[in-house]
Amino acid sequence: MAAAPFSANYWSAVETLSPAEARAVQDERLREQLDYLAAHSEFYRAKFAEHGVDVAKVRTVEDLADLPFTEKQELRDSLAAAPPLGAHAAADAADIVQVQASSGTTGSPSYVGLTAGDVVTWCELGARALYANGFRPGDRLLHAFGMSKGFVGGLPVIQILQYMGIVDIPIGAEAGAERLLRVQADQRPNAMIGTPNFLAHLAEQAPRIVGRPANELGVRAISVGGEPGGGLPSVREKIESLWGASSREMLGGTDIACTYWGECEAADGMHFLSPDLMVAELIDPDTGQRIEPVAGAQGELVYTALRRQASPLLRFRTRDHVVVTGTDCSCGRTGFKVRCIGRTDDMLIVRGINVFPSAIKELVAELVPATTGELRIRADFEGHSTQRPLPLVVEHAQGMGEAKQAELRTAIETRIRSALNVKTTVDLVPDGTLKRPDHVKVNLIERV
Repeated sequence: MAAAPFSANYWSAVETLSPAEARAVQDERLREQLDYLAAHSEFYRAKFAEHGVDVAKVRTVEDLADLPFTEKQELRDSLAAAPPLGAHAAADAADIVQVQASSGTTGSPSYVGLTAGDVVTWCELGARALYANGFRPGDRLLHAFGMSKGFVGGLPVIQILQYMGIVDIPIGAEAGAERLLRVQADQRPNAMIGTPNFLAHLAEQAPRIVGRPANELGVRAISVGGEPGGGLPSVREKIESLWGASSREMLGGTDIACTYWGECEAADGMHFLSPDLMVAELIDPDTGQRIEPVAGAQGELVYTALRRQASPLLRFRTRDHVVVTGTDCSCGRTGFKVRCIGRTDDMLIVRGINVFPSAIKELVAELVPATTGELRIRADFEGHSTQRPLPLVVEHAQGMGEAKQAELRTAIETRIRSALNVKTTVDLVPDGTLKRPDHVKVNLIERV
């Protein structure tokens, strides 16, 4: 199933299509996908009837704005009502060759079916993202995403890498830092993939476990994803300094595909790379109105799959909240670029001010080495809104005296108040107090 890149710079020629060319491809494939849904999806036939949708009248991507969203809860209800893959499954059971599961961090796991054709589509989407990240055919890669529970960071990433002609060493984050680092020291793969916080933690353990710093272990290129933060300058600089390698971000999600946004060498946000295989809309999470993806725009990503057979979704609300960092790039790719700043359903409201945990994380991380960069928001309130100052637990550097701690506490509270207009109360704890990441995503909010 291995494929080959289009050129030295791009996996696919699609990545450099003009907006007009990209839109023409999208419009044609959208019509094909809608016809497929009307013919094969019980779920969407019912949804179209409920909302009075005539698919014959949907001719362009612009027409999508008149169609209803698909919500995560609808998929959960569909899975419960029509197991194993829900009423939104649109391929014969005999054609399903693989089933993946979401992490279930926001509820019960979602189960997603794939036909052989869907597997190839997922591999093509992922290859474009990882090629932009700097991975190349012939590379050897240490797999530090979790490999269990049907997580898309496991088997689907292996399939993408094999499709690209890359050797995957599938150890997995569950094996722990010692096993991963010993394999890295023994095998010297030149590429690595995992969550940003776990890979930074892994590098910090290298001197203790293998007797040498991580930047002597031969890694050239790193791809991070699975949680927000990999694109924050302080996080990127930490990973690159520790490993002596480039670190670029990617983004995906189980319901649509494994990964489909990828950051290039400009390191200024993740490109939308596949207008031929999906539609990405930006919407206002409160009103549902479409937002033009111009530099500085913020909103929630909504996806429509194209060329999808087994579990196709139309206008699926991801709750991923992004900021658009640009619409052109020195690399030549024409898809707009985004940075994920959190999930809409993770956003906190502190005395009427919206704040994402990743924004607080960035401000604290910028105070390294006085802090370790590790923090938790101890949410002592129900829901997402509070009228009280936001309680934070922040690790201070080893050996810091009480006077310096008092200065640091004031500096953090002042910095956050100045940048975000949010009042906080900071509890400082020693380096090593907070649990470090493993194969489970880091959750910056802890409910108390």
